[in-house]
Amino acid sequence: MSRNILITGASGYLGGTFLKLLKDAGLPAHKIYAVVRSDKQAEAVEQYNASPLSLDVSNTDAVSTAIIDNNISIIYHLHNPLDTSTPAWIKALATVKQHTGQDVHFLLTTGAKLFSSHAGAPTDPFSDTDPSLLSIQQSQPGKAPIDAMGLGAHCNNLVIATAKAHGVKSYIFAPCIVYGRGLGFGNKISIQTVAVVKAAVATRRVYKVDEGRPTWPVCHVEDNSTLYIEILRGILEGRDIGSGENGYFLASPGSVAWDDIYAAMGKALKKRGVVDDETVVKADKTALEKMGEGMDCPADFVPMQLGGLCTWVPKHGKKIGWKPKYAAEHILEAADAEVELILEHLENARSYAIPKGTPLKQ
Repeated sequence: MSRNILITGASGYLGGTFLKLLKDAGLPAHKIYAVVRSDKQAEAVEQYNASPLSLDVSNTDAVSTAIIDNNISIIYHLHNPLDTSTPAWIKALATVKQHTGQDVHFLLTTGAKLFSSHAGAPTDPFSDTDPSLLSIQQSQPGKAPIDAMGLGAHCNNLVIATAKAHGVKSYIFAPCIVYGRGLGFGNKISIQTVAVVKAAVATRRVYKVDEGRPTWPVCHVEDNSTLYIEILRGILEGRDIGSGENGYFLASPGSVAWDDIYAAMGKALKKRGVVDDETVVKADKTALEKMGEGMDCPADFVPMQLGGLCTWVPKHGKKIGWKPKYAAEHILEAADAEVELILEHLENARSYAIPKGTPLKQ
């Protein structure tokens, strides 16, 4: 049975790559709608065999009408992990279910930070198939060390609770440190690796922000997208892949120590003359303030962007047939190309002030 699928965030790093790879994924018959904000974006999504849908995602009435009028039965929400308007989306899906008799599905893209030390998550290993995940997340709002992390956990819980109440299948998809060149028409670069480069450019050095050697899950952007696709394949084939409180997915082949990421990127930055010394040292208060200026965030937020401990273990994706192409250690091998890509795009986009005289290429 043909399905109508709606994707938000198609101009982003993750959404764009997903849309590009989805075109040739060989999935069962379906129609893709992609939310757009301009004629230029509309033209861009059409090249991926997607139908543009001009929509103000902040207008819940317009969102509900679009979902119902277009018989959308599957939504991949990649727009905003802190979106509290998702109940309107989910209730509209429930209406479609009443009209068509089809099962309906809502996937929210969140972030691995919500399952880390920044959000008060366990620091002993726990997996994305752990039956206590929902109770862990339900305990986080109000106790997370960072308010935004508590809000993020609330948004995840809101999706699961609303979907359960209205007969909608829900999924919480968590990207981690994602790297590699984006394949879509919009943003080509990541967030976390970009933050390392921005901080280094501002201070002319790579700093670590934690004691010890905390680790974090990593994933190539193409592998992140193939997990999106494998979930969609399972939905379209009518398989029970796990949903609701059993529908968490961590997109990662494994974890790497932050110190090793810093060192690999520091070497690449020194090679290009962006930093004066590739040795990684612990950031003090002055360094954190300069790093925050380069990253356009308060100094107190720098450790959240560039460190922390995430002991979350990926199992769910492989359980449903996902096979990542790149091992976790590949991020270290790809650090030189990643730095080159980031510097190229930051320079072209002029997305922040690069100190005069800083060479961006060899």
